Formats: sequence, structure tokens, C-alpha cells
Amino acid sequence: MSVYVGNLSYEAKEEDIREVFADYGTVKRVQVPTDRETGRPRGFAFVEMETEDEETAAIEALDTAEWMGRTLKVNKARPRESRGSSGGGARKGGGDKFSRDY
Repeated sequence: MSVYVGNLSYEAKEEDIREVFADYGTVKRVQVPTDRETGRPRGFAFVEMETEDEETAAIEALDTAEWMGRTLKVNKARPRESRGSSGGGARKGGGDKFSRDY
């Protein structure tokens, strides 16, 4: 299981996050998702701790804490929701498959 850390400063680096969470136990992994187009951090991260007790301690201590000028939102990460098929949706237009009437 991992911990979701939201409302992060865009200046927060993986090492910074690891250091904060290390106060509550062994940090196994930190993942900071980035925007595909810009490569910039998206303002949230996932932190994996060694044990569930360490995760709970980090959540209790850091949820709503202020860090780097932001109020953190820290909770258990939920499994990613299924987005369904990635196929295209219905298109407007007639029989001409190259029509751009939308």
C-alpha cells in the first residue's frame, strides 16, 4: 500500500519528500508524477513506506500540515480507477470519414 500526498509545492523534489516521510519510518519509494507535455510535477506524489504502521503514523502527522507554503493532504492511496476502453467516442458528421464538423 502507499500514501497519497496532495497539494504539494511544485518545487518539492523526490528527495525533499523522502526526507519528510523518513521521520515516520523507512521510505521504500517516492513517485512524483509529471505532466506529459511539460515534464513539470503535477502537485502530488505517492510514498511507499516499509510498514502499514509507519504509513499510518505519517498520515496522522502530516495530513493538513503546512510544508513549503502549502497545506498537505495526506491519506491512503486508493487503487487507480478503470477508465474504460481508450477507443474514440462517437463523432459528428456524415459518411465522409475525413469530415471535421465538430
